[in-house]
Amino acid sequence: MEETFAQVARFLGSLVEMVAVLIVAYGCAEAFIQLLRVIVQRSTTHNERKAIWRNLGAWLIIGLEFELAADIIGSVISPTWQDIGQLGAIAVVRTFLNYFLEKDLEQADAGEAVPADKPARSDVAESV
Repeated sequence: MEETFAQVARFLGSLVEMVAVLIVAYGCAEAFIQLLRVIVQRSTTHNERKAIWRNLGAWLIIGLEFELAADIIGSVISPTWQDIGQLGAIAVVRTFLNYFLEKDLEQADAGEAVPADKPARSDVAESV
Protein backbone atom coordinates (compact mmCIF):
# COMPACT_ATOMS: atom_id res chain seq x y z
CA MET A 1 0.00 0.00 0.00
CA GLU A 2 2.78 2.40 0.96
CA GLU A 3 4.75 1.58 -2.19
CA THR A 4 1.65 2.14 -4.34
CA PHE A 5 1.12 5.52 -2.73
CA ALA A 6 4.77 6.44 -3.36
CA GLN A 7 4.50 5.41 -7.02
CA VAL A 8 1.30 7.43 -7.50
CA ALA A 9 2.88 10.44 -5.78
CA ARG A 10 6.00 10.17 -7.97
CA PHE A 11 3.82 9.95 -11.07
CA LEU A 12 1.71 12.94 -10.00
CA GLY A 13 4.83 14.94 -9.11
CA SER A 14 6.32 14.22 -12.53
CA LEU A 15 3.04 15.10 -14.21
CA VAL A 16 2.81 18.44 -12.37
CA GLU A 17 6.45 19.21 -13.25
CA MET A 18 5.71 18.43 -16.90
CA VAL A 19 2.72 20.77 -16.81
CA ALA A 20 4.95 23.49 -15.31
CA VAL A 21 7.47 23.07 -18.13
CA LEU A 22 4.71 23.22 -20.73
CA ILE A 23 3.28 26.39 -19.17
CA VAL A 24 6.66 28.14 -19.14
CA ALA A 25 7.46 26.93 -22.67
CA TYR A 26 4.11 28.20 -23.93
CA GLY A 27 4.64 31.59 -22.29
CA CYS A 28 8.14 31.85 -23.77
CA ALA A 29 6.94 30.87 -27.23
CA GLU A 30 4.12 33.40 -27.05
CA ALA A 31 6.51 36.15 -25.93
CA PHE A 32 8.98 35.20 -28.67
CA ILE A 33 6.29 35.43 -31.36
CA GLN A 34 5.17 38.80 -30.01
CA LEU A 35 8.77 40.02 -30.00
CA LEU A 36 9.17 38.95 -33.62
CA ARG A 37 6.16 41.13 -34.44
CA VAL A 38 7.82 44.02 -32.59
CA ILE A 39 11.01 43.56 -34.62
CA VAL A 40 9.08 43.44 -37.90
CA GLN A 41 6.78 46.40 -37.16
CA ARG A 42 9.46 48.66 -35.66
CA SER A 43 6.76 51.15 -34.68
CA THR A 44 5.88 49.67 -31.32
CA THR A 45 5.73 51.68 -28.15
CA HIS A 46 7.41 51.06 -24.83
CA ASN A 47 4.01 50.11 -23.37
CA GLU A 48 3.58 47.38 -25.98
CA ARG A 49 6.98 45.92 -25.09
CA LYS A 50 6.12 46.15 -21.38
CA ALA A 51 2.87 44.29 -22.07
CA ILE A 52 4.88 41.44 -23.58
CA TRP A 53 7.13 41.42 -20.49
CA ARG A 54 4.14 41.40 -18.11
CA ASN A 55 2.48 38.59 -20.05
CA LEU A 56 5.63 36.47 -19.92
CA GLY A 57 5.97 37.23 -16.22
CA ALA A 58 2.43 36.01 -15.61
CA TRP A 59 3.21 32.71 -17.37
CA LEU A 60 6.40 32.36 -15.31
CA ILE A 61 4.48 32.92 -12.08
CA ILE A 62 1.99 30.21 -13.01
CA GLY A 63 4.84 27.86 -13.93
CA LEU A 64 6.59 28.55 -10.61
CA GLU A 65 3.39 27.76 -8.74
CA PHE A 66 3.15 24.40 -10.50
CA GLU A 67 6.82 23.69 -9.73
CA LEU A 68 6.19 24.49 -6.09
CA ALA A 69 3.24 22.09 -6.12
CA ALA A 70 5.48 19.39 -7.59
CA ASP A 71 8.01 20.05 -4.81
CA ILE A 72 5.30 19.67 -2.19
CA ILE A 73 4.20 16.37 -3.72
CA GLY A 74 7.85 15.26 -3.79
CA SER A 75 8.30 16.10 -0.12
CA VAL A 76 5.51 13.71 0.80
CA ILE A 77 7.50 10.75 -0.50
CA SER A 78 11.05 11.91 0.30
CA PRO A 79 12.63 9.23 2.46
CA THR A 80 15.42 11.22 4.15
CA TRP A 81 15.79 14.52 5.97
CA GLN A 82 18.42 15.54 3.42
CA ASP A 83 15.91 15.10 0.58
CA ILE A 84 13.29 17.05 2.50
CA GLY A 85 15.84 19.80 3.24
CA GLN A 86 16.81 20.07 -0.42
CA LEU A 87 13.16 20.23 -1.48
CA GLY A 88 12.52 22.85 1.20
CA ALA A 89 15.43 24.98 -0.02
CA ILE A 90 14.19 24.73 -3.61
CA ALA A 91 10.67 25.63 -2.48
CA VAL A 92 11.97 28.69 -0.61
CA VAL A 93 13.93 29.90 -3.65
CA ARG A 94 10.94 29.39 -5.94
CA THR A 95 8.65 31.15 -3.49
CA PHE A 96 10.98 34.17 -3.33
CA LEU A 97 11.26 34.25 -7.13
CA ASN A 98 7.50 34.09 -7.39
CA TYR A 99 7.00 36.81 -4.78
CA PHE A 100 9.40 39.29 -6.37
CA LEU A 101 8.18 38.60 -9.89
CA GLU A 102 4.60 39.13 -8.74
CA LYS A 103 5.64 42.36 -6.99
CA ASP A 104 7.37 43.63 -10.16
CA LEU A 105 4.29 42.86 -12.24
CA GLU A 106 2.00 44.62 -9.76
CA GLN A 107 4.24 47.71 -9.80
CA ALA A 108 4.28 47.69 -13.60
CA ASP A 109 0.49 47.45 -13.68
CA ALA A 110 0.13 50.24 -11.11
CA GLY A 111 2.50 52.46 -13.08
CA GLU A 112 0.51 51.97 -16.26
CA ALA A 113 -2.78 52.75 -14.53
CA VAL A 114 -1.83 56.44 -14.15
CA PRO A 115 -3.15 58.50 -17.08
CA ALA A 116 -0.50 60.35 -19.09
CA ASP A 117 -1.99 63.78 -18.33
CA LYS A 118 -1.99 63.21 -14.53
CA PRO A 119 1.19 62.91 -12.43
CA ALA A 120 1.97 59.74 -10.55
CA ARG A 121 1.71 59.81 -6.74
CA SER A 122 5.48 60.11 -6.34
CA ASP A 123 5.45 63.14 -8.69
CA VAL A 124 2.72 64.75 -6.58
CA ALA A 125 4.65 64.14 -3.36
CA GLU A 126 7.77 65.70 -4.82
CA SER A 127 5.94 68.81 -6.04
CA VAL A 128 4.35 69.51 -2.61
